[in-house]
Amino acid sequence: MQTVELGSSGLHVTPICLGTMTFGEQVKETDAHAILDRSLECGVNFIDTAEMYAVPAKAETCGATETIIGNWFAKHPGVREKLVLATKVAGPARGMP
Repeated sequence: MQTVELGSSGLHVTPICLGTMTFGEQVKETDAHAILDRSLECGVNFIDTAEMYAVPAKAETCGATETIIGNWFAKHPGVREKLVLATKVAGPARGMP
């Protein structure tokens, strides 16, 4: 898959970014891992997450998406270095940590 430069960062990412906001709520971990596997097989090298995911945000699932992605990286040594992982922080809100 072709890549484009991400701004002036020097990072080259696929035009398709895998959004993961449903991992850990609507999408269970085993299915999330299958989605990540398939994305990698298709050449996607760009994954987006956030500290408040899964959505809808709840205290008990806050950070679940990052944990799922971390568990997937742990099962795939060497893959992390091949991917660009984008994240963001919303800060405390609605009683979330």
